[in-house]
Amino acid sequence: MSMLTPPGMGGQYRITGDKYPRMRPPRRRGRLAALVVACAAVLGVLAWGTLQLIDVFTGGDKASAAATATDCPTGASPSPRATAVPAPGTITVNVLNATPRSGLAKQTADELKKRGFRIGDVGNAPKEFDKKVKGIGILLGPASSLDTSLPVLATQLSSAERRTDRARKGDELDLVIGTGFKELTKKADADRALAALTRSEPTPAASTKGC
Repeated sequence: MSMLTPPGMGGQYRITGDKYPRMRPPRRRGRLAALVVACAAVLGVLAWGTLQLIDVFTGGDKASAAATATDCPTGASPSPRATAVPAPGTITVNVLNATPRSGLAKQTADELKKRGFRIGDVGNAPKEFDKKVKGIGILLGPASSLDTSLPVLATQLSSAERRTDRARKGDELDLVIGTGFKELTKKADADRALAALTRSEPTPAASTKGC
């Protein structure tokens, strides 16, 4: 009988050998790993749910408003011009001759009329301009015409000097013909310049259909 066999025990209960048996239970690594993975998954779901609740109670409305503003534009497209360009037929032009050449004012006024402008006074320029305009001419109007009717008239005489007078009343323009004048801008070129000027008007508001 081995020395490891307790007294009074023998037969099938006899322990042989000279080492104690190991009494530690077998390792359960597989179950431990599965438990860790399950805990991590549960924590992840809880964290995601918490973030969703925070979004609902804080930022949800702002996000919706931003999406609406992006998908449903309601304003006009940006434009370099803030005012509409008037049609030539709404602009009255006084044609004044500051040169010694006779008949030049009437000839120029007739051509402007053919191009759609309304004609006012036709005759000699006042003393302040008479024989004192050395260039092609001067386009003169009230302050309000600077970005409206004056550029439209300038398409017909592109090299003319532009001036505005704050004290001037009404909306009529003056075309003062200078000594360097030969003729108005070629009609084809004037039409292209006028078309380009019209294209720079503010575009209509974008459609909101379906928003």
